[in-house]
Amino acid sequence: MSPDPQSPRPDSTDPAALRAPLDVEHLRDALVTATGPAAFYRRLDVVEETGSTNADLLAVAGEGDAPRALLAEFQSGGRGRHSRRFEGTPNAQVIASVLVTLPGVDLADLGWLPLLAGIATVDTVRSVTGVPAELKWPNDVLVEGRKVAGILVEIAATAPVPAVVVGIGLNVSLAEDELPVPTATSLMLAGATDLDRTRLAQVLLTNLAERMRRWHDHDWDTAALADAYRERCSTVGQRVRAVLPGDTELHGVAVDIDEQGRIVVRPDRDGDPVAIAAGDITHLRPVG
Repeated sequence: MSPDPQSPRPDSTDPAALRAPLDVEHLRDALVTATGPAAFYRRLDVVEETGSTNADLLAVAGEGDAPRALLAEFQSGGRGRHSRRFEGTPNAQVIASVLVTLPGVDLADLGWLPLLAGIATVDTVRSVTGVPAELKWPNDVLVEGRKVAGILVEIAATAPVPAVVVGIGLNVSLAEDELPVPTATSLMLAGATDLDRTRLAQVLLTNLAERMRRWHDHDWDTAALADAYRERCSTVGQRVRAVLPGDTELHGVAVDIDEQGRIVVRPDRDGDPVAIAAGDITHLRPVG
């Protein structure tokens, strides 16, 4: 399922070329109409603008077209974890959502999907651009400590078959004054030489499909996912400050990611290591 190395690449010296529209026909040929192992997606659409690609797919989750992908050139109402707003700039990002069904998965393991998407995103950035992206637990993609991509996973249905929407927003050609927050960055600012959004989208959706297929073929076992995640996670080994609901704080060293996808923190004070799920934490910050 390797991407076509001959896919068009824009001239990195031409700002207009960097923001050329996504090549939807190329993406469909590579990801929908392809035969053999590359055939994963049943449908792929690109829209000029929408409020939220996640919301759009959640609205059609019962129509039976999964797996399907929706990409937008501009998203006016994107959201992150804890309903944080995710800003966009037209044609400067890869904004993609994927609707998948997971027959037979344990509902308790759905929390692995944001981490799986993080693995796919890091691998895409590294392989296409050479930029040394890393994961900050649970699913922020960072370059030199600044966020280059965010992920939001939302459950569409739990029965009769679990259905989930995986949303990924990757900053590609945003300039410094276009960043939503000072702690963000883009592939362009990180020095990437290949900023072809069509290629990035193709590789991202391919990597996501391969990770999903591999997880399914291993009967939804999370051990291999946990190993892959640990290899890409910069949080493990850092001293951290975890802010929990009610403004309770836990200070210690992040020592592991367990097979439920929780971060394990060894407190500074005496006590056993504490495993914290993504849904049970408000902020996680590295400390000196």
